[in-house]
Amino acid sequence: MINEQIRDKEIRLIGENGEQLGIMSSRDAMRLAEEAGLDLVKIAPTAKPPVCKIVDYGKFRYEQIRKEKEARKKQRIIEIKEIRLSPNIDTNDLNTKVNAARKFLTKGDKVKVTLRFRGREMAHMNNSKHILDDFAQSLSDISVIEKAPKVEGRSMTMFLTEKR
Repeated sequence: MINEQIRDKEIRLIGENGEQLGIMSSRDAMRLAEEAGLDLVKIAPTAKPPVCKIVDYGKFRYEQIRKEKEARKKQRIIEIKEIRLSPNIDTNDLNTKVNAARKFLTKGDKVKVTLRFRGREMAHMNNSKHILDDFAQSLSDISVIEKAPKVEGRSMTMFLTEKR
C-alpha cells in the first residue's frame, strides 16, 4: 500500500535515510512524505502499529524485483532420478548403474533405486535385498541412505541423497 491507500490511524514511521521517526498519525506521515517529495509505503502491515517508510516508490519496487530475481537465481530444484535394477543383475551392469547414480548425486539430485521383480522372482524377494545394500555400500563415500529399502508391491525401493 502506498500514500492515500494507507488507512491506519497510527503508524510507525521510518525516514528516507532509515532513521526512526516514531509513532504518528498517517496524515502527519503523509504530510512529511509530500514535503520530502517522496511516497509513503507500508512495509510491515502485520506489525502493531504498521510500519511505513518514506521512499521513492518506483525505486523501491525496482529494488524489490531485483532482490526476488537474485533469490530465484540462487535456488536449486532437486530432482529425483530413478535407477532400475533386476534381481539377477551382473556385477559389471551393477557397476554401470552405480556410476550413473554417482553422476546424478554429484549434480545434487536424489536417486531412487528400484529393484523390480517379475514372475518367479517374487518368491525370492528377501534374498535380493543384498543388491540394494551393495549399491548403497559402493556409493557410501558420496551418499547417505535417505529411505531404507522397502518393499512396495512388485518392487523394492531405496532413496539416496548426497552427503552434506
